[in-house]
Amino acid sequence: MTDTVTPRDIRKLKIEELKDFFVSQGDKAFRAQQVYDWLWIKSAKAFDQMTNISLETRELLSKHFVINHIKVDKMQRSEDGTIKNAVTLHDGLIVESVLIPTEKRITACVSSQVGCSLACKFCATARLKRQRNLSADEIYDQVAAIKEQAELFYGRPLTNIVFMGMGEPLLNYANVTEAISKITNQKGLGMATKRITVSTVGIAKMIMKMADDGVKFNLAVSLHAAIDKTRSSIMPINDSNSLTELGESLKYWYQKTKSKVTYEYVVWKGINDTEEHAYALLKFCKLVPSKVNLIEYNPIDDGEFKQASDQVLTMYMDLLERNGITCRVRKSRGKDIDAACGQLANKG
Repeated sequence: MTDTVTPRDIRKLKIEELKDFFVSQGDKAFRAQQVYDWLWIKSAKAFDQMTNISLETRELLSKHFVINHIKVDKMQRSEDGTIKNAVTLHDGLIVESVLIPTEKRITACVSSQVGCSLACKFCATARLKRQRNLSADEIYDQVAAIKEQAELFYGRPLTNIVFMGMGEPLLNYANVTEAISKITNQKGLGMATKRITVSTVGIAKMIMKMADDGVKFNLAVSLHAAIDKTRSSIMPINDSNSLTELGESLKYWYQKTKSKVTYEYVVWKGINDTEEHAYALLKFCKLVPSKVNLIEYNPIDDGEFKQASDQVLTMYMDLLERNGITCRVRKSRGKDIDAACGQLANKG
């Protein structure tokens, strides 16, 4: 009777555990570092790719371990150069990630959950049932895949990462921060922490936890209204995380990190397109040093939400800038392939 081994995901092991494995097999401990470099610096998808390791060792690894790597099953390219990836996970579930090229930078927009549980009414992802959190490795793989695409299609390096894809990053905090740690490690992708932005709907207790943990990445808040009644009507999370609570958590964040907050804000016709809403935003912006991205709205089919007029956007910008708040209008990218903000919904 032969013993059967149930292969483990090798990327769940710390390097010390990998060293112990090799020693237990009568091999050298340094072998672990070779394998670790293949997994994290070179993003190897299979043991056969580890060409400086003997065939015998690769067969040993294949017997005991698997690499649950993502697979980019479908890639769509927009007229503006944006690339959207349909990413299949090891269990067959699918998320989407996006490469966004501009003149000065290439940004990876990555997902943190399969679907989302927060039911924001203007977001296509919110219409998908949240099925599970992504692991740190699955988040890392999205970035590594987009890094490869940036070099392949544009001959330029990946410069920025935003957690603005599918899901709420702060509801998958442990895996998101572990992924960022690996992405920024010199034994990983070696990216600068300040080039990474995590966007949240505003979960107060988790913003305070981030501050306590001393994270170095940037914080963006998907705000969209600074009047509780309006915000609750489009973002149900506001019922349990009011603007007062959110504001207190952001003051705590700034006190601890001295890091400016970015507010993401869409202006919709008939929802938040009045001077009352603009002045409420200005007041909220003054709680902590901040800047505002006024985002072009991306329709999600049913027509309930419509972009406000250019005159309203100008009113917002003039008011904010007159009062010392940095503000810019962020044009959407990849709208023709449903790759823009709020459009990620695994269509097809």
